[in-house]
Amino acid sequence: MTAFRRLAALLLAALALFIGITGCASRPRSETSPPVDDPASAFPVKVQLPGVDPVTLTQQPKRIVSLSPTATETLYAIGAGNQVVAVDSDSDHPKQAPRTKLNALTADAAAVGGQNPDLVIAPDSARQLAEGLHAVNVPVLLTPAAASLDDTYRQIEVLGQATGHGNQARALVDRMRGDIDKIVRDTPKPPHPMSYYHEISPDHYTATAQSFVGSIYGLFGLTNIADPAGGQFPRLSDEQILHANPNLIFLADTKCCQVTPEAVAQRPGWGTVDAVRTGHVVPLDDDVASRWGPRVVDLVRAVSDAVTKAQHG
Repeated sequence: MTAFRRLAALLLAALALFIGITGCASRPRSETSPPVDDPASAFPVKVQLPGVDPVTLTQQPKRIVSLSPTATETLYAIGAGNQVVAVDSDSDHPKQAPRTKLNALTADAAAVGGQNPDLVIAPDSARQLAEGLHAVNVPVLLTPAAASLDDTYRQIEVLGQATGHGNQARALVDRMRGDIDKIVRDTPKPPHPMSYYHEISPDHYTATAQSFVGSIYGLFGLTNIADPAGGQFPRLSDEQILHANPNLIFLADTKCCQVTPEAVAQRPGWGTVDAVRTGHVVPLDDDVASRWGPRVVDLVRAVSDAVTKAQHG
């Protein structure tokens, strides 16, 4: 009887251990667990963005030159920062990015090649530079300006594939989607349509709903006063702005040109504009408002805050 009980106890213990192991194996991974990338298995890889030539990378790039401020922000956000050896003069975020005097529009292949890169990321306007680098067998990934959030998500994922950080890139996109969806969902809907003016420069260059930043305002159902002018970045006159009388004014020229809500209020005739009269002139970070990288979540939050405040006086 004693032997039988001992055998039964051993069998029960073994069963409990088996159930525990299989339970752990079938349990979903915690959402807080950082994604793990295996660069060795990710290469060679062929990546491409819409409208530009594909790029084939035989192995994970270890020396990346980024000539796009948006790409620079993205590289660091997906964990590829330690592969970046040089960035352009406008890449001011994050602070630790190795800024140089390089510029995508003026740099030549020799200057960029001097960094000994095994991958260069540049705006799609730098096609001549790309041709020069191709001649010396340096792969160049050109990045078109995003027209929508979907374009942003696609670029982040492609940069992840190109650098060996595909899992981290997808995780970043998932967080951004979730954050933006929640911000928009939680923002009170105005009882009446609200109009806005987005100022890029003090001489009244602006962005319409056809632009990337315009698509962000569109998430909240706002009406762009510049749309009748056509195009993406028209220039409006004082008379056009005053006549449109926007409910909200967003200033994306606070860093470049030191424009403030107080300065806007001092413009001749602008004191009668609804946005000025009610105190709904919103200063933005120029860089956040002009890029389409991970910090677009901050822009969405800023617009949400402005819409919410405007509904409470």
